[in-house]
Amino acid sequence: MRFAQRVVVITGGAKGIGAGCSKVFAQEGGLVAILDRDLDAARATAQRLGDQHLAVRCDVACEKQIAAGIAEVVERFGQIDCLINNAGIHPPDTPLLKMPPEQAMEVLRINFLSTYSMCYYALEHLKKTRGTIINVSSMTAALGQRNSTAYAASKGAQLSFTKSLALECADFGIRVNAILPSNVDTPLMRSWAASLQDPQAALERIAALQPIGRMADVDEMGRVCLFLATEDSSFITGQGLHVDGGASLDY
Repeated sequence: MRFAQRVVVITGGAKGIGAGCSKVFAQEGGLVAILDRDLDAARATAQRLGDQHLAVRCDVACEKQIAAGIAEVVERFGQIDCLINNAGIHPPDTPLLKMPPEQAMEVLRINFLSTYSMCYYALEHLKKTRGTIINVSSMTAALGQRNSTAYAASKGAQLSFTKSLALECADFGIRVNAILPSNVDTPLMRSWAASLQDPQAALERIAALQPIGRMADVDEMGRVCLFLATEDSSFITGQGLHVDGGASLDY
């Protein structure tokens, strides 16, 4: 039990990578607080994990809901040991001139400002436990992505934020890291493929982008986050860990 009786807060923890994190941390004895705008999905995920876990309605685009969500977690569990900023969106491929600034700001609000706000409201509690922060960024933060300027910028902001906050938090014993996934086999990925003429061919094409020949599964992402949240990674902070099956080597 590598996370026994410690509390992890996971935004977007009901689906995709967030659900993988929820499952892995619960299996390792953690008390999981799932913050998700889909409360029914969050409750269903929490119930599958066990009665001791918590589901909280939280739209990370709303600062008030973030503040209230953190307060509810602390009221229930009394502490926060790890914060995983996972919630985010990836708009369809859109050239810059097809995405007005207000739409780009919405991407930044959900993908980056939510990370900032979650850290803002959780930091005093993390100081008490000398906890960890893990930001789910993207391989595109370091490499860019065609027709995804707003998305790549939001993920790049997460990565720069990770490095700066790690410096700020070192004196408190708080480690801050990010993971940079490539393609992960999530319900969102499957939904995208289903919208195409040949879904199976699309999934095979995406899998082939990784030199190891497949996409990641969500549990693999969860296990990497668990590593960054435990003493196994005690000398790692301020890093963006490429969890990409080698995709960035031949992007």
